Amino acid sequence: MSNAGNSREQVPTETGPQPPDERRMAAWVGKALLIQGKIVSTENLTIHGRVEGTIELGDHSLTIGAGALIKADLVAQTIIISGAVAGNVRASVKVDLQATGSVNGDIAAPLLVMAEGAVITGSIDAAGRKRSGT
Repeated sequence: MSNAGNSREQVPTETGPQPPDERRMAAWVGKALLIQGKIVSTENLTIHGRVEGTIELGDHSLTIGAGALIKADLVAQTIIISGAVAGNVRASVKVDLQATGSVNGDIAAPLLVMAEGAVITGSIDAAGRKRSGT
């Protein structure tokens, strides 16, 4: 009898092998892709490539990977930025700007977390306004 139900195939990622159920991204844009236009998603999204246009995720999370080049306005619940964003960023919960991240545009979110080395060129509105349920 095989032990296939108990064994896990390792899926390689940038941070090393991960079990398939540990991959938390619902949708993914790879480094080799350029998307021009409007992205609307009802799932979490991770981008490692290039996007020009707008990205709207509503009540979901957006992750901009290191090396990603984004020329778009971003709207999501939580936004993690490790790459370069040229556009306005609006999160209903939090913007997390990593050390390798940069934003050339305005940021509006109740909570902004910014690592040393990150760059913002624009204004910050962190007045604590959360999006209402209606």
